[in-house]
Formats: sequence, C-alpha cells, structure tokens
Amino acid sequence: MGIKKFRPITPTNRYKTVLDYSELTADSPHKPLTKGTKEHAGRGAGGRVSVRRKGGGHKRKYRIIDFKRNKFNVPGKVETIEYDPNRSAFIALISYLDGEKRYIIAPNQLKVGDVILTGDSAEIKAGNALPLKSIPLGTQIYNIEMHRGKGGQLVRSAGTSAVITAKEGSYCLIKLPSGEIRKIHQECYATIGEVGNKDYGNITIGKAGRSRWLNKRPKVRGVAMNPIDHPLGGGEGKSSGGRHPVSPTGQPTKGYKTRKKVKYSDKYIVNRRKK
Repeated sequence: MGIKKFRPITPTNRYKTVLDYSELTADSPHKPLTKGTKEHAGRGAGGRVSVRRKGGGHKRKYRIIDFKRNKFNVPGKVETIEYDPNRSAFIALISYLDGEKRYIIAPNQLKVGDVILTGDSAEIKAGNALPLKSIPLGTQIYNIEMHRGKGGQLVRSAGTSAVITAKEGSYCLIKLPSGEIRKIHQECYATIGEVGNKDYGNITIGKAGRSRWLNKRPKVRGVAMNPIDHPLGGGEGKSSGGRHPVSPTGQPTKGYKTRKKVKYSDKYIVNRRKK
C-alpha cells in the first residue's frame, strides 16, 4: 500500500494525498452482508444536535463485520480484500468450508487465498483468532474481546495492534496502542496480527470538500462568535476570550476532567495512558 500525490495544477492538488488502494481486490461489497444506514447528523432521539459539526456526507452501505469470530474450528479462505467506508481499516471476505461467508477486519499481510481458523489449537499467524490463554507473550493482537462472547471491542483501527505483556492467574496484561495496560480475562478471544492499511494516518485531506464527503462540517472558533452564541464571543476588536477555554454550554474544556465517579471496570486498568 502506498500514498499517491498529484501534480499541483490546482491549489488543492498541491497538498492532497490519497491511498493507492493497490491491496484491494474487489470494487463492490458482498450484497447479503450489507445493509442501509440512516444519517442522523449528530442529533439524538429528540431531534436536537448533541454532536456539533456533523452533517451531509456521502451515502454509505454498512458492511456486517464478524467481530465475535465464533466460527470455531472451521477453516475459512480469504476471497477478497475490500474497502469499508465505515472504518479506517480494510475488510476481508472469508468463505468458510461449510459455505457461509463473513467479513472480518483484515490484518497486515493477509492475502487472497490464505486460510484462517478460529479456535484454541489455531496456528499463531495473522488472521487466526484464539483465546488469550493460547497466545504467547509478546504477540501482536487486535480485535480484542473485553467480555467472553461479546465480540472484539478493542484495537480495530487501521495500523493498530496491542501486545500481551504478562499472564497473572486467570487474567492477561495487555498493552494497548494508547499505552494503557489493562487486565483482560484469558478466555476472551483476540485475533493475531496488526490491523492493515497502516498508511491511513499519513494521508492529507487537502481540501474542505473532502471533509464534507466524510460528514464533517466547518468548525468556527468560539472567540469569532457573538456573545449570544458562545461564552468566548464578543468584545472589541479581535479579543482572545479573556477566560479559560469552555464549551458553548460553559463547561471547561482542554484537560478538564468530566468523569463523575469511579467505574467498576477501573480495577482492570493497571496503568493509565495519562499519568
């Protein structure tokens, strides 16, 4: 996978970069594993905006991904590597020996024709899913379950991976991409390897319109608004706000802790990502 640049014949092309998608082997998804989605533009059930600066964007079809990897001891062959508009990672269409097809998040080095397996006795190779108790220390893993049978919740973005650093009793210590070290039960499943599409983080958007395709609207600074619209708005000339940064509702931001109470699951965090 490489990054493609353009001849700077327009101001936009001077900076814009895109992925060359050389790894992909299919142009359209497997239709039975897709469903329609509705765009809510950052609004909740009451119709009010709860997340600002969302709206527009290209129409997408959702690909149904097998995060649970619960097809035990049935070999599956990789049919295609595909683009997914709903995530940064690529996905792989797996055709299992019994005829069923499923999508999984594609790891690095997974190619069409490779065979993958889920189970305690699966080989330690990219794409295979095993319980943490069967994975050696120091192995790169992704799509990690937090509760047995719930499906992978951790480490699913492009280019990310976690590492098993230790095993203590019935728990494993997992170092996550953020630097956090967390205890996860040894019966939970994870997939071997590193999530593919590593160059995703190196692309340059290059123009405002491309952000709009991604459902991102423009961001206006609070100090540029009127006082009715934002606590930092108003003032003579170009004022700098005159107070600590806050949200439109007046809540402090940029480092202000909003967590109200200790969570039950905090006891599983050995080292936080922020000291």
